[in-house]
Amino acid sequence: MLKAPVPGQVKTRLGALVGDGAAAELAAACILDTLDVCEEVFGEPGDRHVALAGELEAAVQRSDLEQRLLGWTVHPQHGAGFAERLVRAHADTARAAGVAVVQIGMDTPHLSSADLADVADRVGRGNDVVLGPAHDGGWWVLAVTDPRFARSLRGVEMSTGRTYAETRAALEAAGARVADAATLRDVDTAGDARVAAAAAPATRFARRWARITTC
Repeated sequence: MLKAPVPGQVKTRLGALVGDGAAAELAAACILDTLDVCEEVFGEPGDRHVALAGELEAAVQRSDLEQRLLGWTVHPQHGAGFAERLVRAHADTARAAGVAVVQIGMDTPHLSSADLADVADRVGRGNDVVLGPAHDGGWWVLAVTDPRFARSLRGVEMSTGRTYAETRAALEAAGARVADAATLRDVDTAGDARVAAAAAPATRFARRWARITTC
């Protein structure tokens, strides 16, 4: 799940501190770092899908992003509200791939290939769903063996301190056996950014954060 890194439309809490342009550059770095990890874990281009919100024409690092996405199947996000867009993204990707779907966003630039591979390896092995909690009460990954389980998200309020708990409860109410993944931190605030940069100092995100905070 990606959102075009257009200044003023992404990472707005960071933008209030570092400016909209710098926040968009950080968002672009998040995207590129996430694509790197996904390409390490999912080697075949046909296995890689992006649900994109917004248009890249006004995005920072437009050419870099367009070039990187040439090896991906890009679907537009559609639906009213983020929960509905998540549901539809799972359905679109499942129709294309016909296999279990591992869904992540662009808020964990410090994600390691080992953590993502762990989710991909475990989904469907004694479970129907693998769900990764985030420190803020949300979640960073949802892997499902069948898109019908993702439909449970329709009744869940996103971006709250209860999102993970309510998502897990909704999945279990739908009959899914849910396993947890590692707990990670979404990058929304300056404190989150510092932690993510320190955890993965070789990433584009960490280098960009260092340049912004030392200016």
